[in-house]
Amino acid sequence: MITVTSKENLSVEVSNSRHSLVADVDSKVGGNDTGFNPHELLEASLGACTNITILMVAKRKGWPLEDVKTVVKVIKEAEENIIKREISLIGNLSQEQKLKLIEIANKCPMHNFLERKTIIETEAL
Repeated sequence: MITVTSKENLSVEVSNSRHSLVADVDSKVGGNDTGFNPHELLEASLGACTNITILMVAKRKGWPLEDVKTVVKVIKEAEENIIKREISLIGNLSQEQKLKLIEIANKCPMHNFLERKTIIETEAL
């Protein structure tokens, strides 16, 4: 569970009771630009999940993956959203291993979540 509480101006603290970070918006829209904006947090979730999933699989299989770098960007927001993801696999991997890791990336939990229809239930307390 994530709890978000207001800080200064438009910035907020995002916490899971063990870790916290600051989210904010650019000064052009009234914020202080002291943290990630909400779109960046969404992009970060997909990127982190992608890397973790790839690293877990490569480690389990004993593949020579040294590092993963994933760049994520929301390209279009509309009836159909578009998110671009570029994955760099660093290490002495065969082409077959690289293809398998990209296939695995497309099955990471956040990828699957973002591709499904989502219903948000909101309750005022």
